[in-house]
Amino acid sequence: MRTIVLEFNELSPQLLDRFIEQGHLPNFRRFRDSAMVAVTDAEETAPNLEPWIQWVTVHTGLSFAEHGCFNLNEGSDLTAPRLWDLVSRADQTNWICGSMNAAVQPGFRGCFLPDPWATSAEPVPLNMFRPYARLVRSYVQEHSGRPEVSPVDVLRFGQFMLRHGLSASSVAALIKQLAQERRRDVKWRRAMMLDRLQWDVFRSVYKSMQPYLSTFFINSTAHFQHFHWREFEPGLFRIQSSEKQRQTYGDAILAGYQNMDRIVGEALSMARDEANLVLLTALSQQPMLTHEEDGGRQIFRHRDIKVLLELAGVEQGWTYAPIMSQQFLLHFQNEQAATSAAAQIEALWLTDGRQPMWARRKGSSLDAGCMIEKTPPEGIRVVAPNGKTSADFFDIFYPLDALRSGKHHPEGAFWIKGPGIASAQVQETVSLRMVAPTLADLLEVPGEFKACSLFAEGTGRAAA
Repeated sequence: MRTIVLEFNELSPQLLDRFIEQGHLPNFRRFRDSAMVAVTDAEETAPNLEPWIQWVTVHTGLSFAEHGCFNLNEGSDLTAPRLWDLVSRADQTNWICGSMNAAVQPGFRGCFLPDPWATSAEPVPLNMFRPYARLVRSYVQEHSGRPEVSPVDVLRFGQFMLRHGLSASSVAALIKQLAQERRRDVKWRRAMMLDRLQWDVFRSVYKSMQPYLSTFFINSTAHFQHFHWREFEPGLFRIQSSEKQRQTYGDAILAGYQNMDRIVGEALSMARDEANLVLLTALSQQPMLTHEEDGGRQIFRHRDIKVLLELAGVEQGWTYAPIMSQQFLLHFQNEQAATSAAAQIEALWLTDGRQPMWARRKGSSLDAGCMIEKTPPEGIRVVAPNGKTSADFFDIFYPLDALRSGKHHPEGAFWIKGPGIASAQVQETVSLRMVAPTLADLLEVPGEFKACSLFAEGTGRAAA
């Protein structure tokens, strides 16, 4: 039986229940009340509690200690099979749409669209998805800057969407969004427009392929929770948003859940009694209250990578790939050049004594970013390693969105609905490592896992 997996990054099991009981999520209610419902435990704490770590665990059944993927994009180097590789070995097809930190092995059968932060994993087939992946990557990776998008890129993207499921409802929503932006500050809702377009593509390919396993990943609500929990529950926070911020962003988190509720409703219609439907969040979020006494956590991103690296004294011969928030990748011709660049970037200093950048080398590449989390006072400068050149901090970096007010939590949602699966609440929290063997059981494909399946006899958890 076909299986559709909805990968809704970092939704909170607690908020799902709260919004369901308040009547905001009718489709999530229908799903939950007819499913086997479990809460997963990522079994990690910060700094090892990150979605690009936990989603690799979901797809492989390996703990972080076993798969070792600490950074976004390292998943492309992992040789362990994912669930879709097991499905391919069983001569079945897959449609993997946006799954985070993912890759495919030789012999993969089906279609693969990497997450929008991917810099090395390429779509399969490449020519089919290239126009879509290029434009989406540009906007997501440089969501607060100026994406490098040409009119030709936009044209090719539009042609792709017309051929791959662009719906009348999405067009209407886009027109409404642009009209509202002329009167109100609602640009933050654009992330949900991307969800709509990605769902249109997913649904179109799914209907044409009828794949055995399909996954659909979106991230917008996770972003809203990170930056707008302060406006969602202002009574929890010592630092208060302005009245304008509360009016603008107060409903952002609920809007994100309701946007996903619409997708759940369509997924239920697609699955009917002919496919299994699974909800996964990998981890969740909670209010971030640990920085309220010291002014809050503010993230900064570089304005121009060329200007930043020139100030650090890094010579040409690198290629740049933005990732998420303040992070980026630099690729060099050899390890020696990467080692030298890392030392130069970390040798930058601020006139208040702080180090502004980290740079971690892996092979001939660097994972780097701004490590400043408190807004510097006016006049602070970034000084070159040689001490002779400097620039105003705000000429080199700019703040991202609002103060961070949501942080990761190890619990996540794991729901399974399908023929022969009784609706039930699994009473105890289950290891995130149990997701992969459970889905392998559901798909009836063989795999080697250390953790047991929720369907295994003797687990005392659930039975098909």
